[in-house]
Amino acid sequence: MTTPSESPGSPETPETPETPKTESPESGAGQARSSLLRRPSWPEWRRVTDVLRMETVGGMLLLAGAIVALVWANSPWSESYQELRELTFGPSALHLDLSVSAWASDGLLAIFFFVVGLELKREFVAGDLRDPRRAAVPVVAALGGVAIPALIYVVINLGQGDALRGWAIPTATDIAFAVAVLAVLGKFLPSALRMFLLTLAVVDDLVAITIIALFYTDELSLLPLVLSLAVIAVFGLLVQRRIRSWWLLVPLAVTAWALLHASGVHATVAGVLLGFTVPVLCKKGEDTPMAERFEHRIRPLSAGFAVPVFAMMAAGVAIGGLDGLGRVFTDTVAIGIVAGLLLGKFIGILGATYLMSRFTKAEVDSGLAWIDVAGMAVLGGIGFTVSLLVGDLSFGAGTERDEHVKIAVLAGSLLSALVAAVILRWRNKVYRAIHEQETRDADDNGIPDVFEEPGSPEPPGPALSSGTASDHGRRS
Repeated sequence: MTTPSESPGSPETPETPETPKTESPESGAGQARSSLLRRPSWPEWRRVTDVLRMETVGGMLLLAGAIVALVWANSPWSESYQELRELTFGPSALHLDLSVSAWASDGLLAIFFFVVGLELKREFVAGDLRDPRRAAVPVVAALGGVAIPALIYVVINLGQGDALRGWAIPTATDIAFAVAVLAVLGKFLPSALRMFLLTLAVVDDLVAITIIALFYTDELSLLPLVLSLAVIAVFGLLVQRRIRSWWLLVPLAVTAWALLHASGVHATVAGVLLGFTVPVLCKKGEDTPMAERFEHRIRPLSAGFAVPVFAMMAAGVAIGGLDGLGRVFTDTVAIGIVAGLLLGKFIGILGATYLMSRFTKAEVDSGLAWIDVAGMAVLGGIGFTVSLLVGDLSFGAGTERDEHVKIAVLAGSLLSALVAAVILRWRNKVYRAIHEQETRDADDNGIPDVFEEPGSPEPPGPALSSGTASDHGRRS
């Protein structure tokens, strides 16, 4: 096994890794050291593979939307782009006469955060992360990846007045963007690293939406807030009773969103709260959890439409050539964002994971090394969707400083992607060997052999189709 003191990624790294060692539940705490970044169980491996496949498509569409916005905003037709963003529609009596850009950030991203809510609840109730020991590493890594970028931003912007309002901008990780990079450069990435990145990004989203709710609510109207929570409770009661009628649930969800918007709390919070109410375990007689049904229907809408449209409405910024870039990066806000994304995420995620290994005396699984954790930490610096949203909330959409935020988020995310690409390419031979091991199925029973070995986490078999609530709640 590779320990933190060893030189990770050295030329002596074996191209065919050993089977990662896992500690059986029966083993005593002192008999074997636990491992970081363990391979997930077979049901979780299948689910993560399916999710990342869909997020890859969504990430490509997100990139396409961002590129269209940048080209359009810097073309002779840039005025038409701004006119589209500022086009207002909606019922004014309900205070919903919003611009297209506001509908994208407040409305469409609520769909994205609904999926985040489903994913979070599933992971911590029925997924591999219901075990606190397995959840600890990605959760602590995510918290480190939030705290250090924010600290770097604050240090750079001390004494700069309202610049400190943007402290949360570099704290977010965009899983769709990151997975799109993986699709091009890291398609053989081991499942343990994929699971680490996905869980880290989901926890990161939860922290981000909490920050938005607590720190970016300027005025709070109590009555709409209470009414919104009441509607969410009714929604939760219906889904707990397994009522799936869209004509009933969708109007309730929209009503909860509109009331929360009127309360002054950012409306995307409604998406997470609604997602938390959906059951992730099966009742007797059910073969598929309700959360899984919802996710399969709504994730394509989120990844394929909501997030790409938001990217197209949010990423369009007139750069102004080299002179324009020079002016942007004399602004400490832009410097703080780039430093937070590129350096802060790297230091925060890698440092928190290393400290966890020291305190728990855990080791990186054989076949992997600390350079792989470093690669995931750098990839966490791709902070696009939520970073742009927090930028709008911090400085106001369309302001000069908001334009600087957009350029800085794009620059920091691009630099993070490039550095991560170098690491991923360097380790590709090792990843390919692990991938071949994880997909080898000598007995041709549909389950890779490595998941049937003694000591594999959550061995598949009869439990997968036994019909128990806990097992079906873990199905992909």
